[in-house]
Amino acid sequence: MMSDTSNNGIVIRPFGPGDREAWEPLWQGYLTFYKATLASEVTDKTWARLLDPAEPMHGLVALFDGEVVGIVHYIYHRSTWTIGDYCYLQDLFTSEKARNRGVGRALIEAVAEKAKADGASRVYWLTHETNTSAQALYDKVASRSGFIQYRRVF
Repeated sequence: MMSDTSNNGIVIRPFGPGDREAWEPLWQGYLTFYKATLASEVTDKTWARLLDPAEPMHGLVALFDGEVVGIVHYIYHRSTWTIGDYCYLQDLFTSEKARNRGVGRALIEAVAEKAKADGASRVYWLTHETNTSAQALYDKVASRSGFIQYRRVF
């Protein structure tokens, strides 16, 4: 998948083995935004999973003027409600200089296009209730489900 979205110079493509150096600062920026830290083993395993074709986890990069300026990770999983898998858009992040240039939207649309082509029944994602700038975009490209997330961490 190599696409130039709407002639605005944004190119979206799957991760390649040579993208780690560009991916990692964006990944760390995402974690910092959510005030999270992960052991380096988790980051290493995440990167390996993103490149493993046997994994249900995938990733795309957004390039602007040849520079990686955004990343998205997505995961396919089964559902008891549909025949097609669901696609969970787990992580989306753009560099500061890429904000408000359509990069986030392009990444979401690329995931949706890929998920639809792969037979998924839906794409969904979460964001923190305080992330109002992201919600401004999300409200334009999807509908809120009304569900509240609960979790138990082990």
